[in-house]
Amino acid sequence: MDELVNYENGPDSLPVPPKGRHAFGVVKVGEKGQIVIPAKARKVFDIQAGDNLIVLGDEAQGIALIKEKDFMAMVEEVRKQK
Repeated sequence: MDELVNYENGPDSLPVPPKGRHAFGVVKVGEKGQIVIPAKARKVFDIQAGDNLIVLGDEAQGIALIKEKDFMAMVEEVRKQK
């Protein structure tokens, strides 16, 4: 996992991801199912204490988090297009 977050030039290193794509590290799930979102991820996505997040899932690709207000804005755009 260290190779995914620390990009170095070398024959065995992974390439730097495209602009706007990130790997923030590993988080551990606590006994109550909680995780801590890494500080850098919170900064990049402007996630503040008290923000509501939608948890999305794709059985083939995994779990994603999106701010509730951003998700609802996308839903509203889809509704306008109908």
